Amino acid sequence: MSDANTGGSEAGSDHDHDHHTGPGYASPQAAIEEGEREQLAYVMSLYTGSDVDAPDFVSVVDLDPDSETYCEIVDRIEMPNRGDELHHFGWNACSSSCHMDGLERRHLIVPGQRSSRIHVIDTKDRRNPELVEVIEPEEVFEYDLSAPHTVHCVPDGQILISMLGDADGDLPGGFLELNDDFEIEGRWEPPGEIEMNYDYWYQPRQNVMVSTEWAAPKTYYPGFDLDDVEEGKYGRRLHFWDWENGTVEQTIDLGEEGLIPLEVRFLHTPESTHGFVGAALSSNMFHFWYDEGAGEYRAEKAIDFEARDHPDWEMPVPGLTTDILISMDDRYLFGSNWLHGELWMYDISDPANPRRADSLSVGGTFGEVQGVQGRELAAGPQMLQLSLDGERLYWTTSLFSTWDEQFYPEEGERGSVMLKADVDPRNGTLELDEDFLVDWGDCPAGPARAHEIRWPDGDCTSDVWQ
Repeated sequence: MSDANTGGSEAGSDHDHDHHTGPGYASPQAAIEEGEREQLAYVMSLYTGSDVDAPDFVSVVDLDPDSETYCEIVDRIEMPNRGDELHHFGWNACSSSCHMDGLERRHLIVPGQRSSRIHVIDTKDRRNPELVEVIEPEEVFEYDLSAPHTVHCVPDGQILISMLGDADGDLPGGFLELNDDFEIEGRWEPPGEIEMNYDYWYQPRQNVMVSTEWAAPKTYYPGFDLDDVEEGKYGRRLHFWDWENGTVEQTIDLGEEGLIPLEVRFLHTPESTHGFVGAALSSNMFHFWYDEGAGEYRAEKAIDFEARDHPDWEMPVPGLTTDILISMDDRYLFGSNWLHGELWMYDISDPANPRRADSLSVGGTFGEVQGVQGRELAAGPQMLQLSLDGERLYWTTSLFSTWDEQFYPEEGERGSVMLKADVDPRNGTLELDEDFLVDWGDCPAGPARAHEIRWPDGDCTSDVWQ
């Protein structure tokens, strides 16, 4: 485990796991040692914004190399309505509920970004999950919220969802809380704590949550417009919350170099207050941590990806850092520069001084590899997921339907792909696995987009530890 531990003012360091009866693993190290190789993946799949008149669905992908259906979509859980724009999803329970006797990591909470409809999928039969419940948009709008995004379970069995807009798709956003029967409990925070919202992560032992900013749904739904950035319609701030009280304790403005901070991660070790956030438009990585001496959080730019010239662009092309994740041992930070077509890996053993370990140039605007098994790639690496042992990195290629259409219109025509790299954690290297390809261009109703990835037994972007 990383020794990157600054402690924190509210740290509850006496948490033990003598009576671990709930879901998940007692610690990140236990996940590495006890977790089995991923056999299946659940992948958000969608037709929203394409010419195919069909509902979005969740794909079940076979990842067992000894299986006859390896690299195939073996089941599709179709949504009951069209146009949801499935985006991010999460589990009803994870390792943070380690002391909740009787609670299972069994139900996927699957929101629709555009519809604000929230679906519940039962994965008791892992290869053949079924949709068991739907929360309709009108029930969500009653709390003056819309556009659900990040789903995390809460240690006592509840579920918290970041919401990016109000009932009309304007600002402010907030957080919606569900109980363990998948009923809406209400708003988690007092309204008005934040203006913009996007991703969030929490460290219960430190009594802290951090959230990021995208924009109002009405701003980003139609596509990206640089004028919206110049008019200040996109976010650039981090918010640090009192986890118990649901109130913002500190806000850090990342400035022009921190435009559109999207995915945010604390290190997995529950004692740590270190974390990273990717500023998508500025294409920078910020390191944040709790400064004991100052009694507050600080954030500094730690990695800078330079924009590159391209003859078809009137301005230098930013990397557009759209996703990041941290390996379960807290040693490596992985990320994707969607526009550049770059997948990168940094050693963060010293989180204040990340060291570039390796990268792959694949897909996107500049990628050296533009096809796998004869399948031409239409977009760059986007959503990432890493095996618990840190040896296999998977990714898909769709960002958001209207943004796909704007930057990579062929993504909708050909469909997305899921690719894989073999990771050598000892030497810090990546190698593209050219035998691995899952193709959403072959779906029965027509080419589909593929977005976020989850493992049935937990993964590097959904588990939190106490």
